[in-house]
Amino acid sequence: MDMSIFREYDIRGIFEENLTKQSVFGIGALLGQRILSAGECAVAIGYDARTHSPILYEWLKDGFMASGVEVYFMGMIPTPVAYFATFHEIDSGVSAIKSSVMITGSHNPPQYNGFKITISQKPFYGEQIKALGVELAGLLEQGKLAYTASSVQAKPLNALEAYQDFLVAHFKKLEGFPYEVVFDYGNGVGAIGLESVLARLGIKHVSLYETPDGTFPNHHPDPSEEKNLADVKATMKERKIPIGIAFDGDADRVALMSENHNYKGDEMAILFARDMAKSIARPIVIGEVKCSQVMYDEINAIGQAVMYKTGHSNLKTKLKELNAHLAAEMSGHLFFHDRYFGYDDALYAGLRALELFVDSTPAQIESAINALPKLYSTDEEKIATTEEKKFTQITALKSALVNPPSSFPHIREIIDIDGVRVVFDEGWALVRASNTTPVLVTRFEATSQEALARYKDQVLSLLQSLN
Repeated sequence: MDMSIFREYDIRGIFEENLTKQSVFGIGALLGQRILSAGECAVAIGYDARTHSPILYEWLKDGFMASGVEVYFMGMIPTPVAYFATFHEIDSGVSAIKSSVMITGSHNPPQYNGFKITISQKPFYGEQIKALGVELAGLLEQGKLAYTASSVQAKPLNALEAYQDFLVAHFKKLEGFPYEVVFDYGNGVGAIGLESVLARLGIKHVSLYETPDGTFPNHHPDPSEEKNLADVKATMKERKIPIGIAFDGDADRVALMSENHNYKGDEMAILFARDMAKSIARPIVIGEVKCSQVMYDEINAIGQAVMYKTGHSNLKTKLKELNAHLAAEMSGHLFFHDRYFGYDDALYAGLRALELFVDSTPAQIESAINALPKLYSTDEEKIATTEEKKFTQITALKSALVNPPSSFPHIREIIDIDGVRVVFDEGWALVRASNTTPVLVTRFEATSQEALARYKDQVLSLLQSLN
C-alpha cells in the first residue's frame, strides 16, 4: 500500500500504479463506513475529464455499495458541482445528499487522478484521510478486503442542471454585460458547467479549449502558472477583448486578467472585499500565509483580515468556523460565504469577478490595484526535497531562527501557523512544506528590490546550511 496517496487535502495518485482496483475499492468501502457513522446513507459521485476517471468511478462505486451506502451518479462535472449537490435537494423525491466524492486529478499531469471528499457538507481531510489510509493498509495486509463487483446500478442525479439554474438566477445582474470576455477552460471540465450559463445570460465571449480532454493537448490546466495564460492573453490582445478568465482542470481555481494586469488571488480578495463592504459592515476575509501584507492591511482598513493555513480544506473549515465572508488563496482558490456556500468554485468566482466590471470599467479596476502600496515580491518558488525530509526541514529552520547568525536581518515576528513566515523590518519571507508534493514552497516580499534580495539570500542560505 503506497501511503503517499493519502494527502492533506485529498487522496491523489497515479492510475494503476498506486490507485489500483483493490485500493480504490477499499477507499470506497471505508468512506462508506464513515458516511454511515455520520448518520448519512448516500453519496453523490462525479468525475472530471481524465481518461481513467470512468474506471475509477466503477471501482469506487463498488466499494461504497459493499458498505451499504446508496450511490448517486452525477456524470462528468466540474468539482464545484459535487460540492453544490451536498447543499441542495437536486431531484424531486430525492432527499438531500450531504456527502460527495469528486474523482479528479485537478491540475496534475494526465496520469494522475484522485478523490476530493465531502462528508455531511464538510471536507474530509488531514488526519481523517491519514487514518483512513492506515486502516486500509492494515486490511489489505491482512487480506480482509476482497473486491466485490456490485450488480446494482447507481441512480442518476442531475446536479449539473440544478447548478446551472442556480447560477443563472443568481447572476441576473450580468444580463447585458457590456464587455466581451475570453474564457480559457484548458480542456478541463469548466465549460460543461459554464457555457450554457453564459449563453442564457447573454454574455458575449470567446471560448478557448472548451472541449474536455484528459490528455490536455493545448496547455497544462494550471492558471497559476504564467506560461499557461499565454493563449488567453494573446486572444485578448488580438481581438481587443478587455477581460480574460482561465480555469484549472476541475474548475475550482480561477485566474482573472484585464488588458494590463493579471490579478493574483490576494488582489482579487481586495477587490471583492471592497465590493462586499458596500453592503456588509466590516467584512471578514481569510487569507493564507502566502498572501501579500498589502492584502491584510487593505482589508483590515475596511473589515477584518485573518491569516491562516494554505489548502482548500483548511480554508473551507476556517471560513465556517469564523462565519467569514470570503477566503482566498494566491493560487486562485476563492471561497465565497457571502451569497454562497463557502467552498471553492472557480465558475462562481469568475461570474462574481464579472460583477466588478458592471459598475467599474476595466481601466478603473486596474487603477484601483495600481494605487495600492508598492511592494516587491517573488512568485511562489519551489525547492525540491523528499516527503520524508520536508517537514523536518521546517522544524530545523524554526529552531535556527530562534538564534540566527549575527548577520541575519532583524526579525520582528515569526508566524508558524503553516511553515515559517518571518516578518522583517521591511518585508517578510515564507518557507513552508507543500502538503501535496515533495517540495518546500518559498515566497518573499519587501518594500524595495534590495531588501527583497537580502531577505531571500539570507533565508535560503540559512535553510541550505541546515541540510
